[in-house]
Amino acid sequence: MDYRITGYKPEKLFHFFEEISAVPRGSANEKGISDYLVKFAEERGLWHYRDDMYNVIIKKAGSKGAEDKPAVMLQGHTDMVCEKRAGVEHDFEKDGLDLVVKDGNLTANGTTLGADNGIAVALMLTVLDDDTLAHPPVECVFTTQEEIGLNGAAALDKSQISARIMVNMDSETEGVATVSCAGGMHVELTKKVQRETVSGTMLQITVEGLQGGHSGTDISKERQNGNILMARMLNRLLTETDGRLVTFAGGNKDNAIPRECEASLIYTDAEEAKKAEALACSLAETFADEITPYEPDFSCEIAVEENREAAALSEEDARNLVTAVYLAPNGVQRRNMKMEGFVVTSSNLGIVKAEEDRLLIVFSPRSSVASLQEEMRTRLRTLADTFGFAMECSGEYPGWSYKEESRIREICQESYRELFGEELKIEAIHAGLECGLFSDAIPGLDAIAVGPTILECHTPDEYLPLDSSERFYEFLKDILARLAE
Repeated sequence: MDYRITGYKPEKLFHFFEEISAVPRGSANEKGISDYLVKFAEERGLWHYRDDMYNVIIKKAGSKGAEDKPAVMLQGHTDMVCEKRAGVEHDFEKDGLDLVVKDGNLTANGTTLGADNGIAVALMLTVLDDDTLAHPPVECVFTTQEEIGLNGAAALDKSQISARIMVNMDSETEGVATVSCAGGMHVELTKKVQRETVSGTMLQITVEGLQGGHSGTDISKERQNGNILMARMLNRLLTETDGRLVTFAGGNKDNAIPRECEASLIYTDAEEAKKAEALACSLAETFADEITPYEPDFSCEIAVEENREAAALSEEDARNLVTAVYLAPNGVQRRNMKMEGFVVTSSNLGIVKAEEDRLLIVFSPRSSVASLQEEMRTRLRTLADTFGFAMECSGEYPGWSYKEESRIREICQESYRELFGEELKIEAIHAGLECGLFSDAIPGLDAIAVGPTILECHTPDEYLPLDSSERFYEFLKDILARLAE
């Protein structure tokens, strides 16, 4: 293929990233990337394993003199969050990414880049392909559906793994190693509804331009949630004007902070519609005054169309939906002030949809404390019961607790210090990592999560500083060489 990333070393690292970027690999659409990985292993005569979830394991023997050293697991996930800017034509089911290199950064044209966690896939392929490296036996584990609940890692047969040392590469800040993370789950609230046809004046509201971000790593930044803003506006409109709710649609992923939201109401009385338009415009100005200092691209557009006909929700169903969203727990819920305000518990209201025959509200709650995660489950169930929704929890995964003694942590610290003359920062994170699932299933597993810098994950602004990936590969090579000693 015609590679766009040039002038960076090793070339194959970036070539592999371009190759996997040409393969659609949204969550639950990983067969194509698993086919690529199996073909890669077959062409090199490497042992490989693939399961029904399209998880793939590829093993490589240790380099000369290190054949009998303890194996190390390198691990990352193949799926990516599929987000695009409004108006961008891109089919994530069929289209590869349109990569752009500018000023030393790699982005995708109008979509998420998938460096989370495609860069880990490319790093593992580079290690497997390079016969000049010193390393112990390597077991590269490529998991699926991480972004929708760590489903692939949960389903994987861990008996296929002999390694008791794990280097996860789903960390997103160079110079930082993660040694503990939060657990989480996927929570859906649903309610069956019926609609009736109403004629009149349509009021359409569009919130857009919010920063969004990752519901774990960015939740502490307290960015605005498009669904919450819309519920705030609709609550006022349904209380103070006589309109019927037609649409409410915001967010596409439970683990992405919603950047956009759309809603519409229909009014049988033209004067009431004018009143609603004036109120909506006033609220839009109020929102802008409140949030543009830290959400500079925020906009709220109000449009009116006369002589419309639409299938509207009943007043009761509309009120239940809007009030449930308006009162829903969202954002940071608990911090540990002894750890510089580290987020302990949060909830992201990721998706709201008023579909033709049902209402849908989707949350991604997280906590590093099991009892607080259970408390969040209870709060969401109470919310569901109060407003007549059914609730279903899925994709639950455990947190990953800190180990007082860790050989791989010590090796990474020594390596980073000697390579770069700086101390490797050790931290816990609020995002979920697959380390917890592997640690639960593999007794005595010694794990760490590291990686090159990736910024604005889960948004179309996602970018990868290429020089950070260069440095990280040198770091990874040195870690492997130390494990081979």
